Amino acid sequence: MDSTVSAPQDLAGRHIVLGLTGGIACYKAADLARELVKAGATVQVVMTAAAEQFITPVTMQALSNRNVYASQWDAREPNSMAHINLTREADAVLVAPASADFMAKLVHGAADDLLSLLCLARPIERCPLLVAPAMNREMWAHPATQRNMAQLRTDGTTILGPAAGDQACGEIGDGRMLEAEELCAEMIAFFQPKSLLGKRMLITAGPTFEPIDPVRGITNLSSGKMGFAIARAAMEAGADVTLIAGPVHLPTPRGVRRIDVKTAQQMHDAVLPAAAQHDVFVATAAVADWRPASLSEQKIKKNGNKVAPTFELTENPDILAAVARMPDRPYCVGFAAESHDLLKHAKEKLERKNVPLIVGNLGPATFGRDDNALMLVDANGHRALPPADKLTLARQLVAEIASRLGKLSA
Repeated sequence: MDSTVSAPQDLAGRHIVLGLTGGIACYKAADLARELVKAGATVQVVMTAAAEQFITPVTMQALSNRNVYASQWDAREPNSMAHINLTREADAVLVAPASADFMAKLVHGAADDLLSLLCLARPIERCPLLVAPAMNREMWAHPATQRNMAQLRTDGTTILGPAAGDQACGEIGDGRMLEAEELCAEMIAFFQPKSLLGKRMLITAGPTFEPIDPVRGITNLSSGKMGFAIARAAMEAGADVTLIAGPVHLPTPRGVRRIDVKTAQQMHDAVLPAAAQHDVFVATAAVADWRPASLSEQKIKKNGNKVAPTFELTENPDILAAVARMPDRPYCVGFAAESHDLLKHAKEKLERKNVPLIVGNLGPATFGRDDNALMLVDANGHRALPPADKLTLARQLVAEIASRLGKLSA
């Protein structure tokens, strides 16, 4: 597989107006501008006078590669209507950081600076407004701020965050602006088709670890990256996502509910009670087929005669088959990670597991990597998804599942 496959520019062709209001979180806006540009967007920065107390227009101009606007009287606009011109080609306005004062302005339609003016004057039906709150925890918790937040949502504004944690004032609590990478991911998700809106998806990811003794075990090379990418793609598509993960060190996609397990039996015990409450089950995890029949309570030591220890194996529960046998089963998607004869083994697994769709890949060619190539196998045949980064493939798979669900309900 080509190791040069690169991540997509998920915001290519998007034009974002990035508004900055007064707050120490303006330092994060510099990284945010970079992240948005790296994702392919063009970024037009608009700053309030208060924002200029925390970060300079020169910095934001260098990172966005565009002139920064700060005044409604900007003479660079030949018609003196920057508040109109700046949003007419925009796909969205993102205010990050959004101060408590600025959100109050938005609620009441106050427009005494360029940023509030353009928010009011934007074509509301095609230029959505997103705000990332950033303020002291007491300001965030104040009833006035909470009322304003509720009204903004009612008015169609998307609220991103805030997060909880250490604040510049030395206090700890809600009110931190999301990090730049999180906000960029939120923007990418915002523009993804909501093909699974209202659906619930259960996903397994990663390897399992079957202990032999307190320090050793049977496992495999699955990194969990494909399953985590599917979880993110399903969340982007509007699904309510639960991710059951084996022992991996990957960040949980925002908005995804995560349950950590270690062994195949633990994964089975987590999946079975939850499966019936979900519309889709995607069994991405590389579950160990076998486990030691008994666990040594102490580390197995080398012996003097150099004879390797032996132990009996017993079969692990078949999670996908168990879900597929349920009378109220969700739509089941299995994964087949094979080392050879991919199509042959995928077809056999489709029949053996009695599921509508198997996704095949060559395990040794993808374990631990950021790219993959998939083969979709069902009763009608097979179709290849060519090599791409795993998130791109995950979005293609999610779109395929959504299409199949739509046909079932039609």
